[in-house]
Amino acid sequence: MRTIEADYLVIGAGAMGMAFADTLITETDATVVIVDRNDAPGGHWLSAYPYVRLHQPSAYYGVNSRKLGHDTIDASGWNEGFYELAGGSEVSAYYDAVMRQHLLPSGQVSYFPMSEYLGKIDGVGQFRTLSGEDYRVHVRRRIVDAAYLSIVVPSMRPPAYDVADGVTCIPPNGLPRQGLADQYVIVGAGKTSMDTCLWLLRHGIPAQRLTWIKPRDSWLLDRSAVQPGKSFARRVLADFAAQCRAIKQATSIDNLYLRLEAAGCLLRIDETIEPTMYRCAIVSRGELDQLRLIRNVVRMGRVQSVQPGRVVLDGGTIDTDPNALYVDCSADGIGLREATPVFSPGAITLQSVRTCQPAFSAAVTARVEAMDFGGGDTDDDTRNDYCRPVPHPTNPVDWLTMSLAFNHNQLRWFDDPDLTHWLNRARLNAVSHMQSDDEDARAGAAAVIPRLRAANDKLAQLLSQG
Repeated sequence: MRTIEADYLVIGAGAMGMAFADTLITETDATVVIVDRNDAPGGHWLSAYPYVRLHQPSAYYGVNSRKLGHDTIDASGWNEGFYELAGGSEVSAYYDAVMRQHLLPSGQVSYFPMSEYLGKIDGVGQFRTLSGEDYRVHVRRRIVDAAYLSIVVPSMRPPAYDVADGVTCIPPNGLPRQGLADQYVIVGAGKTSMDTCLWLLRHGIPAQRLTWIKPRDSWLLDRSAVQPGKSFARRVLADFAAQCRAIKQATSIDNLYLRLEAAGCLLRIDETIEPTMYRCAIVSRGELDQLRLIRNVVRMGRVQSVQPGRVVLDGGTIDTDPNALYVDCSADGIGLREATPVFSPGAITLQSVRTCQPAFSAAVTARVEAMDFGGGDTDDDTRNDYCRPVPHPTNPVDWLTMSLAFNHNQLRWFDDPDLTHWLNRARLNAVSHMQSDDEDARAGAAAVIPRLRAANDKLAQLLSQG
């Protein structure tokens, strides 16, 4: 058994692990060992379907030190007029380049792919490589769990329902290799299913040949409101102001959703169906219009089994073409783990600290870890007050609880001039792209702070009413 030493042991080389390590070595001289079970960095991107794209702009995804994409505006397609969205292969290549061209050349990072973390044994972190060699890592500062919110995409596991012999049911990864089908049955209600429906429509499959099985309908975000850059600042600020007004005027949680929808802050595909899901999915209005073309939508609960010519669901049975092609899009996506303190003695558990932005959250966590709070046993309490977990949502009410948690963090960050200065220059911070200088940022913060405080008071009141 070999023994190595490092300041930090990072478990996982996905989006969060890479963003954390990148910021940590930029801000400190710490040494880092990264252990990952895949053969390359990138986490779930290595298993994603070939037509996947970011649904937030590339301009603020990845790691802080390296730009993703070219900061261009798409001139055609359903994302026309908005910042580019990197595809899966581009993201995977990006993370490989970050590792090879930045992290490893720094001399601060050691990387062990195809390795399984075995946990702490006799108080020492251990992992095993593909060759079977065991390593002990004496960690001077912390073990960082960057896989706590592991993402599961459909290709990583079989469908959660029975599939009879003679039925063709594939994950989205297999769709481009399949021949033409008379009927496509898309199973799932999340962003993966939306991407799959849009891919089929983009390639000329008529909407009437699509059957979309949706256990739940979802509230969605408008991509026009999450754009970086000064040219979009007015639209983004208008969306923030509209959210604050909707919160102020809301008389109940249900009333809040209606007000947010009326203001354009939340969208839904079918305006006659009340959404019971919210997962931070982002669409353009062009994509929304295309998804509304699909009329054969099945809302009868979850699929229990797929048989030749029919599907059995919680709420009944539907007939399908005996030769239909089923595309399983029903994986959970980002992990829904119970929130736990980010900082604890000898450990960091990476979680989102801004709504639905795990890469940015990991970078902020690394920056807070690098800050000097004067030493002592209360340091982790202080750090945790900067980084309250913002659990990834699943239900509409989570829009409120997420906003409460993130608004707290944002207000805490505004109180710290050094951290605010860092945030104003952080590539992963979407807001930083809209500011000219520190004076501009201070003026923006002065306008935002009272609105955040008022919003949190009202959100807490609405939640207490149930």
